[in-house]
Amino acid sequence: MDLFGETPDWATYLSPILTKYKNRKHPLAYENLYQLVVMVILSAQDSDANINVIAPALFEVYPDMERLSVTNRDALLPNISTVRNFRTKANWLIEIAQIIEKNENIPLTMNALTALKGIGRKSANVILRESNQPAEGIIADLHVIRVAPRIGLISETKDGNKVEKQLMQVLPKSIWGEIGMAISFLGREICRPKPKCDLCPINNFCAYYANEN
Repeated sequence: MDLFGETPDWATYLSPILTKYKNRKHPLAYENLYQLVVMVILSAQDSDANINVIAPALFEVYPDMERLSVTNRDALLPNISTVRNFRTKANWLIEIAQIIEKNENIPLTMNALTALKGIGRKSANVILRESNQPAEGIIADLHVIRVAPRIGLISETKDGNKVEKQLMQVLPKSIWGEIGMAISFLGREICRPKPKCDLCPINNFCAYYANEN
């Protein structure tokens, strides 16, 4: 229910941020699909900024799936040692590379991506969005998990899969592909833990803003 006691027209309410952030590239500084997949896996429980720092040197040594598939854990570890859970992620990356073998074999469906170690629905949604594939879900990163309940879109939960499921229930499929990143960018730039509500383009439809004013 919205502030007026009616079913919210969220597609219309959220259109300002869809316009503001439409087609903006993900903050991970990748140059191709292979790099995107590797960086998305490494960024789990870590910051995009940290992954962007280590990526250039990593990809000099491992420029593609073929090179990554023939390495071993001891050789890979020094290249990602500043990444959170880097030992586990090294295992995931090598296993994925050995399964995929070549860049052109990287799958681009939700089921195929999530069948790979280290790729959950959030990561798969990012890969599909950045690859301009049809949306099969909605990106629910830590910013979306914080911002979506604050706006009043969904009930609060820290479980990204539950957040995604709720969002898919209340938002039309026509905006699935962009709305996750739009909310994420809003959370990164404006709807911070201490939000800059006066700068928000959707504050007229925000439950938090209504309660604070």
